[in-house]
Amino acid sequence: MANLAVRVSKDAARQIRGGHPWVFDASIVSVKPEGSAGDLAVVFDERRNFMAIGLYDPDSPIRIKVLHQGDPLSIDAAFWKNRFEAAIGRRAALLESSSTTGFRLVHGENDGLPGFVLDRYDNTLVIKLYSAAWLPHLAEIVAVIESMLAPSSIVLRLARNVARGETGGHTDGSVLLGVLPDAPVIFRENGLRFEADVVRGPKTGSFLDQRDNRRRVRELSSGQRVLDVFSSAGGFTVHAAAGGATQVHSIDISQAALDATRRNLALNSERTSVSRCRHLVTTGDAFEVLAHLATRPERFGLVIVDPPSFASRQSQVPAALRAYARLSGMAVGLVARDGLLVQCSCSSRVTTEDFVSTIRSGAHQAGAKLEITARTGHPVDHPIGFAEGAYLKAVFARVQR
Repeated sequence: MANLAVRVSKDAARQIRGGHPWVFDASIVSVKPEGSAGDLAVVFDERRNFMAIGLYDPDSPIRIKVLHQGDPLSIDAAFWKNRFEAAIGRRAALLESSSTTGFRLVHGENDGLPGFVLDRYDNTLVIKLYSAAWLPHLAEIVAVIESMLAPSSIVLRLARNVARGETGGHTDGSVLLGVLPDAPVIFRENGLRFEADVVRGPKTGSFLDQRDNRRRVRELSSGQRVLDVFSSAGGFTVHAAAGGATQVHSIDISQAALDATRRNLALNSERTSVSRCRHLVTTGDAFEVLAHLATRPERFGLVIVDPPSFASRQSQVPAALRAYARLSGMAVGLVARDGLLVQCSCSSRVTTEDFVSTIRSGAHQAGAKLEITARTGHPVDHPIGFAEGAYLKAVFARVQR
């Protein structure tokens, strides 16, 4: 690895001084010498004063992932240890909990480690890399994590853009420490048991960021018929059943996800509320299934709509807002009198204000009014450290006609 001298534009310098963790390729004035993924980029301002240091990624439009800004320091094992100690310290309450053993330990940029995620599933840790710049530093980082947390295994997951490039022999789903799990890892969330396929599953094996919203749904589900749209592996479904729902109907386009939902319910079948809950599944496109359900008489006391990100690029935001409005309009028609709608967005490009106004509009066009009882965001293990880090938003609303 080399140290690169990088000069940036005045605007980029201002952003860096403000704590932004990204330097885009168009903001770079010069780089000497030519860099490779994982080189340390030492950033200077227009007066040639040290500003920051970060990881260089020549194949990404986010050319530099800023690790530190301010006074010069060394990026070594001591630096990594300090960063991980700070991040893990923010999760002290979760680490002490026996009811929740699946959560995020490092949340990328928001914990000062851009493009690096570390999730815990019981005693198995999963690293996910969103930049090849981390690969040359993995051995040193794994040694630090092992000394701090003593996990049974550490599994490596690679974002698609990283897996497509030069990985130095690393593959998605490989083991960095211990033995590669040959079955899903079982972890706890809010006292309930779930499986995580840490080798082949989505993200790092599960979607951990909705934990608090799932607990809230559990508290609202007693005696209700619940519709879980975009149910994935059934996080909301299982919580609703545990909360005393009489019936939960899970909808997802993925049969594999619905099969995982059934297994997660079975993991909690010793609970009377779960074993008594009637569970229905429908495999199919959510919009088509919602349209079909509208022709039937059954209505639901609680409808949950938690779609995937509709806007991975800024140009997709208008279409995403139209989709949210359409979903809201279709969902309110399935909510029983004075029932509840829970609607979520996981796109950072869609602001909370736009999201809320859009779903209100969609409900209004369907002849309903939303009385919002709660707006929620990120749980404690998914902190927000910069504007683009705020992606998760959810609305809990009573539906009035």
